[in-house]
This record gives sequence, structure tokens and C-alpha cells, in this order.
Amino acid sequence: MPPNQENCTLILISVCSPLQAHLPTALALGSFDGLHAGHIKVIEAITSKKLGIPTVVSFWPHPREVLYGESKLRLYLPEEKASLLDPLGIEQLVQVPFDLSLASLSAKDFFNKILRDTLQAQHISVGENFRFGKNREGNTTTLIDLAKFSNIEISVTKIIEDCEGRMSSSRIRAAIKKGNLEVAKNLLGRDYTFNGLVVPGKGLGKKIGWPTANLEIDNRKLLPGPGVYAVLAKETDLEDFVPAVMNLGTQPTIDPNAPSATEVHILKKEVNLKGKELCIKPIKLIRTQKKFASLSDLSNQIKIDSEKAIAILS
Repeated sequence: MPPNQENCTLILISVCSPLQAHLPTALALGSFDGLHAGHIKVIEAITSKKLGIPTVVSFWPHPREVLYGESKLRLYLPEEKASLLDPLGIEQLVQVPFDLSLASLSAKDFFNKILRDTLQAQHISVGENFRFGKNREGNTTTLIDLAKFSNIEISVTKIIEDCEGRMSSSRIRAAIKKGNLEVAKNLLGRDYTFNGLVVPGKGLGKKIGWPTANLEIDNRKLLPGPGVYAVLAKETDLEDFVPAVMNLGTQPTIDPNAPSATEVHILKKEVNLKGKELCIKPIKLIRTQKKFASLSDLSNQIKIDSEKAIAILS
């Protein structure tokens, strides 16, 4: 199972380009966005042997962003992923820049130029659904055949399934978007978290008795769907989480035309968070967003939400 580690406090293993990598490598190749149990099995194949520097190799940006213009929000940004890879015995995270030039390489050329020559792979581990090369022409059989000529060991890990189907990052993303945090936690093997910098807001929360920290979050990061959540929060340089309630989305009562925002109210105590970076651990969706007739009604509802959050988090 994945390590039960918070990815808020970053343990920075080397995050580098292929040309900066320490060589030779034993590499696990894939997206590994959720770092779920299936991904960890692929990674364990290279850390169990000493055939090169334990390395995870991924692409940035996501290939589908380049090829199809899709926006692929990440479960874990590179630095977050590095903090989760560190306790697994990985020494470096190599980010291969994905562009149309790389996408045009045949499976053979990708293997020879990137994996064999640039990264000097001695051992390559992939999942059984791994595809590579132009138009995804290469599969695990292709990889094994190419490796024979270079004396590179190949490990292929079977897909892990549960009663709901294949273990995948797509399932985790879908759960998070729906606010199903418990489902996401079970699939990830850890609580989902995200970081945000506290930036100035309009101060309306304070005026109605509920001061909030307005968070600026990396726009590449996947967030839960809109709603009010019971969350745990902490400053990224501190150890302990404290209970909080979070509103994520628009502000239908205060300003229906305002862009989506992430606002966190720390419960049970007043703290000065100006300029701080917070780590947020969403625990449970309390309710969906709604428009109230007055600010007084909104304030009363926040009181109810806060009481529910305390009960959930206690």
C-alpha cells in the first residue's frame, strides 16, 4: 500500500530533466499521477534490485495536453510527487519534456534515444497497459523485444483491480471532483491534500463574523468539486493540522459573478495567516453551494456548517 505520508511538507528528491539525471538508471516509466497501489508495485520492481539509480520517469506536460489540447489537472504536482516518492526509495524524478517532436518518435527511436542512450537504463519497469512511441505503437512486448538487444532488464506489472474495476488515476480524479473524499482516500491509500498561498480578499467574511483565508492555488492542481467541506488545515512549515471549514467555488450570495475561489475558516481559534502557505486536507463534503436571501442567513448557515465540521473532524 502507498505510504501514509503527508505531501504538504516537501521532501525534495532530485526533480530534473533527462540531461540532468544521475546515471545509469533503474527506471519506472509512466504517469504515476495518483501514486496509487498499482503505481507503487511498478516502482517496487526497480527498488528491489540494485541495477541503477532508482528513478521515476514521467512526462510534462501530459501527452494528451500536447496532442489533443485537453486540460489535464494533476493529482500531484512534480514537487508533491517527489515528496511521496522519497520514502519509496526513489532518488530522482525525471520529467521528460513532451512536445510534438517527442511525440513523432517511433517506439524504437524513443527507446534508443531516451531510455537507452540518454538515461542509460539498466532496468525498466512499466505497467502491463504501458504504450509508447508515435501513435502509441509500442507496447510491453515491443519494449521487451527492444531491450533484448541492449541487455536491459524489463519488469511488467499486472493491473491491480478491486470490486469496482481497474485501479486508476481516472477513478481517483472522478471521486475527488464529486467530493467523494473517502473513496479517493481508499484508492490513493492516503488523504488527498493541496497547498495554497493566503492572499488578500474583500474582507466580507470578517464583516459577517466568519473571517476566511483566501487561497491562491496552482492552476495545474485538481481540486474537489464546488461545495462546503469539513477540512483539516495547517501552515506548511508546521506539523499539526487544525479543524476548518472550506467553501470552494463561486459566491452565489455575496457576488454571483465573482470567479471561483477557495476560502478557509479556521475553527475554534483566531490566527493571522496573511502571506502564509496552507496545506488543506479535505475530509468530507458538508453541502453543495446555494444562494441565501441575506447575509444574515448566510452567516447562520456558516455557523451550522462549522458545527457539522467540528463534529466530523472531532
